[in-house]
Amino acid sequence: MRKWYHIGYIELEMDFKLFKEMLKRIFFVLFTAAVLACQAAPKTQPVVDGVTNVKPDEQQQLVIREVVNLIESYNYKKLEINDSISSLILDKYIKSLDQGKNYFLASDIKEFEKYRYSLDDDFKNGDLSAPFYIYNVYAKRLNEYFSYSLAQIKNKYDFNQTDSYTYDREKMPWAASITALNDTWKKRVKYELINLNLAGTAAGKNVETLTKRYQNLQSQTAKTNNQDVFQILMDAFTESIDPHTNYFNPVNAVAFNEDMSRSFEGIGARLQLENEVVKISEIIAGGPAFKDKQLSPGDRIIAVAQGDGEFVDVVGWRLDATVAKIKGAKGTKVRLKVIPSGKEMSSKPLIISLVRDKIVLEETSAKKKVKTINQNGKEYKMGIITLPAFYADFKAANAGDKNYKSTTRDVRKLIDSLKTFDKVDGIIMDLRGNGGGSLVEAISLTGLFIDKGPVVQVKDLRNKIEVDEDENSGVAWDGPFGVMVDRLSASASEIFAGAIQDYGRGIIMGSQTYGKGTVQSSIDLNKLVNPSMLQRMAAIVTKNKTTGTAPSATTAADINLGQINLTMAKFYRVAGSSTQHKGVTPDVVFPSVYPMDKIGEDTEPSALPWDVIPSSNFKMVANLTPVKPNLIKNSEQRIANSLDFKYLKEDIAEMKKRDTEVSVTLNEAKLKAEREAQEIKSLARVNELRTARGLPTIKKGDKATKQDAFDFIEDESLHVMGDFMQQSGNYVMNLGLMPKNN
Repeated sequence: MRKWYHIGYIELEMDFKLFKEMLKRIFFVLFTAAVLACQAAPKTQPVVDGVTNVKPDEQQQLVIREVVNLIESYNYKKLEINDSISSLILDKYIKSLDQGKNYFLASDIKEFEKYRYSLDDDFKNGDLSAPFYIYNVYAKRLNEYFSYSLAQIKNKYDFNQTDSYTYDREKMPWAASITALNDTWKKRVKYELINLNLAGTAAGKNVETLTKRYQNLQSQTAKTNNQDVFQILMDAFTESIDPHTNYFNPVNAVAFNEDMSRSFEGIGARLQLENEVVKISEIIAGGPAFKDKQLSPGDRIIAVAQGDGEFVDVVGWRLDATVAKIKGAKGTKVRLKVIPSGKEMSSKPLIISLVRDKIVLEETSAKKKVKTINQNGKEYKMGIITLPAFYADFKAANAGDKNYKSTTRDVRKLIDSLKTFDKVDGIIMDLRGNGGGSLVEAISLTGLFIDKGPVVQVKDLRNKIEVDEDENSGVAWDGPFGVMVDRLSASASEIFAGAIQDYGRGIIMGSQTYGKGTVQSSIDLNKLVNPSMLQRMAAIVTKNKTTGTAPSATTAADINLGQINLTMAKFYRVAGSSTQHKGVTPDVVFPSVYPMDKIGEDTEPSALPWDVIPSSNFKMVANLTPVKPNLIKNSEQRIANSLDFKYLKEDIAEMKKRDTEVSVTLNEAKLKAEREAQEIKSLARVNELRTARGLPTIKKGDKATKQDAFDFIEDESLHVMGDFMQQSGNYVMNLGLMPKNN
């Protein structure tokens, strides 16, 4: 499934009011027609024997029609959903189900060819029978895999053979028969048993462990519902349009918006599924569970009750279904039946009552730390602000909450603390791994470091260019400033880093960024529909229910159409260059921790191209060009003499070598020798690094310490900043950017 949190997201709420009004007027008509048309039955979905056939519902049939309308009318690419798009969708959908070619047969793929040029027409008609049929064939093959593999686990294997397991079959032909797949599946079981053997546990225990693992996988796979299938299909559909147009089903939409706001309403506990039972993995500081102190990590939840209502047993449920039962509106009560950690499942459960509250996820918010470096005999105290995303609680802000959560508000407080209490000489903004977020926050955050002016330019699908500015006078920090980026820094991170670079406001350090220069507007599909239309849709759903003699009525409140983040514009730097494809190139470049040819917008086939528009009317803070050559030269010398960077380069080369490998030996002694050699090499590397840092060596089996997690990228960035503060001289003297102790 789509990992949207890696590729960034831009909320253009303020800039597209006019567009949303247009959408609302036009979409009302579309939805009116669509709801009425939903009474027409789609093509009969072929039945797949041997599995429970998953089928689409009326809401999904409605959503697919209208997403097609939205994309054709308002996506920046201005394209038509046609046969060529249909072909792309089919390939992406099949690949998302079976990328390694481990389940589908060649005969299955041949049969699916009849859908290659018809999905576009089907989607326009709200017909999802073809992709759901394809999924059910996949489910059948998956069930065959589980059944066969479970039967193979207790076999006697010769772990001294010289055979191998091909784990990556993507570039191989599809298997001609189940017999051919059986050989692959059997070798996979053997490989997993070898891994368990090498972990040091007894053979009998390994068989039991692997059996439970497969049974659990089989059980959870059987719980796949039509929302899961629809999400996989919609990912394949939207990725065929562009990498950042996304549809989120109702559950994923909630998760996405919670991540954006850095908050949710519930009891304040993270949950995981283990052997069909929901277990508490973490208690979130400050939440109801944390304050109540009755729940602990490892406790298992077996039943849930709303308020004083009846308990509902949740053993064997999907994790998301249990989470939905436990979460709820602030101020409401939930009761849990809990088996404490360490006690048998047959033990009498505790009943714990909690009142839900708003949980603020501080651990994923902006944070600060202070480091002191010695640069050529001079000490500098540096503040580092780590920013994982550009977040904002729009719901709380729109409700008038004066203390709503936002990136800019949090960072301003951190800057005040660094200035007032820590008295730092310089500040670095760490945007490594920051995939983006709110455009509004990217603009306002930039305003903390520049005194008014353009921050980003946005060109919409009508080719109209709008310049978004920081309109607030003054800055929160006028001292030496640097920004750390890497290949995962995307979207809003690139707006911020690009603006800082174009203004000459600070030094950008790291590796070339992701290259996401497109703008998405978040559209709640329910809000584009007149309430009376939702009521009529609910009536259709109720009418079409087939289970039970007296089906319960569906209300308009039960209809949730999900959310689409639609690419409606491109953003450009104030100097006119797009960050699309090319991203932001740092002033001082380090070797990339991430493979540049595997991650980035330029690796996405459906990505929009790079281009330029005229520069905005902005005034540079300083011309830092003359100081950069020395910064680069000094950094390259340090990197050349750095053990950490030496090993990073070795790892990059090793990673490229492994990318060409598709199989692994099934000879246990050989595999053990390879892994032991790797462990010896890793231990020698750790000890060489520890010695270089004046630390004692460690032995095999000793646990790693905090010193072993040394952040050498951060350390080099600190020294680049030290060079900058010493070499910048007159270029920043008149701007208040020199360190206070100079």
